[in-house]
Amino acid sequence: MALVRSATARTLYGSPFRCLNLGSQLRRWPQIRAFSATMSPPSTAVVYEHHGPPDSVTRLIELPPVEVKENDVCVKMLAAPINPSDINRIEGVYPVRPQVPAVGGYEGVGEVHSLGSAVKGLSPGDWVIPSPPSSGTWQTYFVKEQSGWHKINKDVPMEYASTITVNPLTALRMLEDFVNLNPGDAIVQNGATSIVGQCIIQLARIRGIHSINIIRDRIGSDEVKEKLKGLGADDVFTESQLEVKNVKGLLANLPEPALGFNCVGGNSATLVLKFLRQGGTMVTYGGMSKKPVTASTSSFIFKDLSLRGFWLQKWMNSDKAKECRNMIDYLLGLTQEGKLKYEMEMVPFSNFHAALDKALGKFGSQPKQVIKF
Repeated sequence: MALVRSATARTLYGSPFRCLNLGSQLRRWPQIRAFSATMSPPSTAVVYEHHGPPDSVTRLIELPPVEVKENDVCVKMLAAPINPSDINRIEGVYPVRPQVPAVGGYEGVGEVHSLGSAVKGLSPGDWVIPSPPSSGTWQTYFVKEQSGWHKINKDVPMEYASTITVNPLTALRMLEDFVNLNPGDAIVQNGATSIVGQCIIQLARIRGIHSINIIRDRIGSDEVKEKLKGLGADDVFTESQLEVKNVKGLLANLPEPALGFNCVGGNSATLVLKFLRQGGTMVTYGGMSKKPVTASTSSFIFKDLSLRGFWLQKWMNSDKAKECRNMIDYLLGLTQEGKLKYEMEMVPFSNFHAALDKALGKFGSQPKQVIKF
């Protein structure tokens, strides 16, 4: 059974006169002829009417044109990734999510197609990303106010431009916001093969910070270790390798880490805590195992460890738009210099259902899926 079913707005929603709340995306079809203002082209979008399993509730539909108001920018989307948080929004379990029906996607890159009469500083053909990110990037044309777009260098590889905000920015902020790290210090993390994990390795290396990395046991783990070391990882351990009484004895000449990152939970988070030095901090930014983080009483009494959390969306909503865009430009510059890279797979929009299958983990570990429009 196809995971994304094609339909028109008419066949999906019944009467063509029914008005739906998809922001400015879905309107009454008869209104199209009434507008005298600039209109966007029709848009093909991935839409979900209600929350549930993404492979059963998403549909590929045609949306009618929308008005491009005086401060609006109409962007032809070029690429957008499928992130775990996108899946969680569709499932209805993410803390902040759009009202349904909604267009999927949260970040991406596009090319300016047309401009409202009051827009300055942008021209057709410019590349832009939604900043801060916003729901609705899984569509061919996206209209929103100029203040919600950030112009970027067109020389940046498209796949990196489309994925730069959510994962690399998370890695950068976590390295800078919790512990004052100096060259020669060390960090430890689980989930090291994730995009955030790969970015942490490379950003730490740029700063002269050592990284100790934990991966799950898997077939081909030796190959994974070599890939991570190629990015700059100092040590990479499987979880089973750390089933020893004193994990710090495995560190050789590396210092005990002051900062740890957890995106897994369960036993994997406990392993991160075991590595931390006296007074160290573990930051949790995900819970892929869906198991709780547990810490021994002695971790607090005798090691004085701190447990913190990080959520990028909350950070970006705290009046940091300009700072955020400066950091995005910095990260994009690193990708151009070859100092920041991670594995992705570009997939045509027409094959969205196949990319969704991979993003849902139906075929095991896969590269980040990026939709190309």
